[in-house]
Amino acid sequence: MNLLDFARGPALEWSFAIFLFGVLWRLLGILLLRRVHDYSEPRAHRAALGALQAIVRRTWPRKEFRARTTYGLAISYVFHVGLAIVVFGFVPHILLIRSLLGVSWPGLPGAVIYFSAVVTLAALVMALIRRLTHPVLKLLSNFDDYFSWAVTIAPLVTGLLAVAHYGGRYENLLAVHILSVELLFIWFPFGKLMHAVLFVLARGQTGVVYGRRGAST
Repeated sequence: MNLLDFARGPALEWSFAIFLFGVLWRLLGILLLRRVHDYSEPRAHRAALGALQAIVRRTWPRKEFRARTTYGLAISYVFHVGLAIVVFGFVPHILLIRSLLGVSWPGLPGAVIYFSAVVTLAALVMALIRRLTHPVLKLLSNFDDYFSWAVTIAPLVTGLLAVAHYGGRYENLLAVHILSVELLFIWFPFGKLMHAVLFVLARGQTGVVYGRRGAST
């Protein structure tokens, strides 16, 4: 078995299994936590509405904080949107998703994918520079922050190298790209990348509490 066969075969199966198990384990660990009963009289009964409002409204900061957060927020949105385009718009990725989950959709033109990948790569580099130079972010950052950044940018770099056939044989470049994606799968549930799932629960819970108290999020 060569490296590409390993990446496409057992490595893909095991990494995806760890990804699914880890995500379910984290979600169950949160959902099964013991809840402290709130004995206060509710001022409003709009838990679902409050949860939805919090999820939507907190995608953008309040006006009091916008001046100080616009740059970081813009970088964040650029690389999140760009990454989503690359992951879910590239035809080979769609074929992989179909082989794993049995669902598919039309892909985007190659030029759109390559442009999005380069822009996303640039945004991730800018995000790292900001983390290294911003006094507060630098103080708060730990191994998880930097390693999560590394496993996120690695598939982009290796994917662009494979598409360009630069740095070695295409089969080896493709194998390294697939392995980098599998490393992301494995790390995803156990690091801060899990925020891609948990942010919905966190914002929703905040909205439920605010909704019960009749307050706005």
